[in-house]
Amino acid sequence: MSQEQPRRPQGEGDPIKYGDVFGVSGELGEKAIKPEDAAMMQSAETAVLGQTQRGGPAAAMQSAANYNISAGAVQPGDVTDVAAREGVTVTGTAVPGANIITESVAGQVVGQYIQPTGGMAQGGGGVEEQQGSGGGGGQQQGGGGITIGQALEATAQTIPGKPIDQSDAAAIQAAEIRATGSNIITPGGVAATAQSAAAYNESMMRDEDKVKLGDVLSGATTVLPADRPATRQDAEGVVGAEIRNKQDMSTSPGGVAASVTVAARLNERSQQQS
Repeated sequence: MSQEQPRRPQGEGDPIKYGDVFGVSGELGEKAIKPEDAAMMQSAETAVLGQTQRGGPAAAMQSAANYNISAGAVQPGDVTDVAAREGVTVTGTAVPGANIITESVAGQVVGQYIQPTGGMAQGGGGVEEQQGSGGGGGQQQGGGGITIGQALEATAQTIPGKPIDQSDAAAIQAAEIRATGSNIITPGGVAATAQSAAAYNESMMRDEDKVKLGDVLSGATTVLPADRPATRQDAEGVVGAEIRNKQDMSTSPGGVAASVTVAARLNERSQQQS
């Protein structure tokens, strides 16, 4: 795992902000990274992972905070208000053979990476390996591995509160098509529901009134009429669909494309080791 190194601000003495280091936006992106923010992330990483991750978000935040102190932009012991108010989190989503670790500040993803476990994931609130039924409603095709439906459910666990927009709906539609092998969108399925949600959300002013990813994707494997392990080609198709519908031509951290890509990489690694 590698984490982008902080980019130095243009003006001498200007602080390094969250938006300079991570792919975040809004209020958080404009905030300077402060020492207590880094300390909170270090504590969260240690509590969940056993130690601070080398080159991870906590390390990047500490480096930025140290620079900001030396530049006189912040003081030791300072904390960013939005980080203090909404907190920092480190969570693990269990998938077959690994955990997908997601680190967030104020609800925005600042890091996501894979930790192999050397075996099939079991319980723990994550996505478990499914056999045959694909979780109840769908039929899993092909060999073992993390299915596209499981990757969609992982997205629901990683960023459940993200309002669905057109890029999410396009990525979900591409994922459903590849999972089922059919260009026909299932009425009432995840893709149709996501498209309706995106259209509805465009008419809503407040995020709290919008339909979220967690609302649509939490039971994806039970809704998909068919499912199968994610491949690199699936990931490329989903990534393409997502970025074509975003002005900045980028994927959402922890989003649909990112989760399918992680699943495909894990499946490819598992095949190489078998």
